[in-house]
Amino acid sequence: MTMDRYCVMGNPIEHSRSPWIHARFAELTGQSIDYTRQLVPLDGFAQAVQALRESPEARGCNVTVPFKFDAAAVADHVSERAQLAQAVNFLHFKDDGIHGDNTDGIGLVHDVTAHAGLDLQGRDVLLLGAGGGSSGALGPLLASGVRRVVVANRTLAKAITLVRRHAAFALGHHVDLEAQSLDAVRGSFDLVVNATASSLSGGGVPVAPGVLGSGTLALDMMYGPAAAGFMAWAREHGATPRDGLGMLIEQACEAFFLWRGVRPPAAQVLAELRAIVG
Repeated sequence: MTMDRYCVMGNPIEHSRSPWIHARFAELTGQSIDYTRQLVPLDGFAQAVQALRESPEARGCNVTVPFKFDAAAVADHVSERAQLAQAVNFLHFKDDGIHGDNTDGIGLVHDVTAHAGLDLQGRDVLLLGAGGGSSGALGPLLASGVRRVVVANRTLAKAITLVRRHAAFALGHHVDLEAQSLDAVRGSFDLVVNATASSLSGGGVPVAPGVLGSGTLALDMMYGPAAAGFMAWAREHGATPRDGLGMLIEQACEAFFLWRGVRPPAAQVLAELRAIVG
């Protein structure tokens, strides 16, 4: 019996937990799928997608670094949140073409509200970084009921570009949205999200501890050893630290739902993966 085929494309890709996550989702929801990793040459993303699509069993793929901007270019139809992000981490092969979406931001919001227990209504959020991670997160954060979002980046011009792209969306959701440089941020926030590359590079925490209050949730989009430094810094300064494992599960859950029409039990799979990761 043939199974619907999916994969995650990236470079590097051997570290990806996506095959385990989607296999567990499928097992718990009674779905029959084949999900693998695919290492893609840095200059070969479009060709890899085309080759995958030529397989009659292929239904789509997840996309990770560094191809999220390339994925936006190969999609024939792009969701509103992906258009805002100008980055795509989800491709769905349909009869009318390739549909692209970005599930990162909604994954972040679901993790913060459902698993971390932070009600985002009326909250102040600091989003660190203006790259792909922040691009995917900003739209869903603005739609979540927050009061204010500050996008802070080492290069202010990049933060300004991201903010300008979301300005009308923020206005429509009655959110104060502004761009600042990392060293200019003042005041504390209810939620601080680290979407910079500092955790991967070991470059230290990119912002002063004054952004943290006693009730601040400080979330690093990385998990495992990469997030350890940021989480230790948050704990040391009285905030509640959180890694990106819940966001990883929730963005995958959204992708699985879009593909299969069934929403898997994210909390159960998150608990199981935490036990594995340690």
